[in-house]
Amino acid sequence: MSALLQITGVDMHFATPKGVFKALNNINLNINKGEFVSFIGHSGCGKSTILNIVAGLYQATSGGVILGTKEVHEPGPDRAIVFQNHSLLPWLTAYENVEIAVKQVFKGKKSKSEIKEWCEHNLKLVHMDHAMHKRPDEISGGMKQRVGIARALAMQPEVLLMDEPFGALDALTRAHMQDSLMEIQAELNNTVIMITHDVDEAVLLSDRIVMLTNGPDATIGEILEITLPRPRNRVALANDPEYNRMRSSVLEFLYEKQRKH
Repeated sequence: MSALLQITGVDMHFATPKGVFKALNNINLNINKGEFVSFIGHSGCGKSTILNIVAGLYQATSGGVILGTKEVHEPGPDRAIVFQNHSLLPWLTAYENVEIAVKQVFKGKKSKSEIKEWCEHNLKLVHMDHAMHKRPDEISGGMKQRVGIARALAMQPEVLLMDEPFGALDALTRAHMQDSLMEIQAELNNTVIMITHDVDEAVLLSDRIVMLTNGPDATIGEILEITLPRPRNRVALANDPEYNRMRSSVLEFLYEKQRKH
C-alpha cells in the first residue's frame, strides 16, 4: 500500500541578514491513511516549518511533499490546519465560522440545507452544538479550539494538520480536548499530523512519534511506534508499564540525546 503522504528529501533554508539559515536537512517520512503522527523536539528544531511545508505555506528549498498523487505547491482544502491560536473571525458566531469554510469548499456541491446540516453535524462532533450561535468573545478558550477543530473537520481534508492545538489551554481543558480528538479520530479515521512539546500528549494520541534533532540542520533523529491498543484511557495508562517505557524513550531522546547546550 502506498503512503497517503510522502515527505521526501526535504531541506529548508531561510535567507537572514547573517546569511543562510539551514532549518531542515533531508526530512523523509511516509504517512499512511488514518495514521496519527506527532512531531516532537526542542524549540527551534523546525517542527512548525515541516507542518507549513505540508500545508503548502512554505516551498521546500529541495525535496518535496506528495499527497495522494499530487505534489504540494500551495495551500488547499485537502489539508486543514488547526493552530494554537483558534483564529476564529470574532464578528461571526461559532456556526458562521464553520459555515464560511464549508461554503468555500463545497460551493456548488452542497445545497443550502445540506450545508446547514453539515455545519451542525461537525459542531456536534466537537460537543459545541449547544453554543453554535455564540460569538468567540462569549465562549471559553477550550470552546474556541473546539470550533476551530469543527471548522477544519467540516472541510473534509485528507490530512488534518495541528500545530500545538492545545498549547494555550489549562491542563484540565487540554485533557478533555485530547479525549475528544481521540473520539473523533476513532469515528472518522482521519489522518492527523500534530506538532507538540508535550510528551504525554504525544504518547497518548499517536500511532508514531517523530523525534527531531536540534536545529539548525534539524533532521529526524528517531521514530517511535506507539503500540498501545485503542481506545486509550489516560487514567488506566498512568500505571501501564508499556506506556511508561514509551514515555521514557521520548524523554531520553529529548533530554539525554538532544540535550540543549
